[in-house]
Amino acid sequence: MPGDNASKALIDTLNGLLADYFALYLKTKNYHWHVKGPQFHDLHLLFDAQATELFALTDVIAERVRKNGGATLTSIGAIAGRTVIADDDRSGLDAMAMVAALRDDNAALVERIRAAKAAATEAGDNATEGMADDWTDQAQQRVWFLSSTLG
Repeated sequence: MPGDNASKALIDTLNGLLADYFALYLKTKNYHWHVKGPQFHDLHLLFDAQATELFALTDVIAERVRKNGGATLTSIGAIAGRTVIADDDRSGLDAMAMVAALRDDNAALVERIRAAKAAATEAGDNATEGMADDWTDQAQQRVWFLSSTLG
């Protein structure tokens, strides 16, 4: 039977993942708002669709934290302190540089999801473990779309 340490590790890992989702959501929206160039229309729509997908999972992940007896992130500062997704405050970034950054960030997210799945397995949380497969598939699809856009 999983111990208290495994449950605490899962909660910690899920909160890190939650921070990553929020940070990547905001970065993707930033690029959605500021993209320009010949592929403006397609990238504007792609970034918006991906941001919507990212945001939709924030509540799901936060609820997994709560269902495991933990407290979720409470502020922008908490998100900033836990994410591995680097901020990008630039508004004039080249469109393909935006695509490459989001591709790399989503690839990093896949690794964070895998860590969450492993923590869920260790804690005996098969619900989170199963959900992580769907989260991985969605992140891998975003990586694929962004990679394909780069050519």
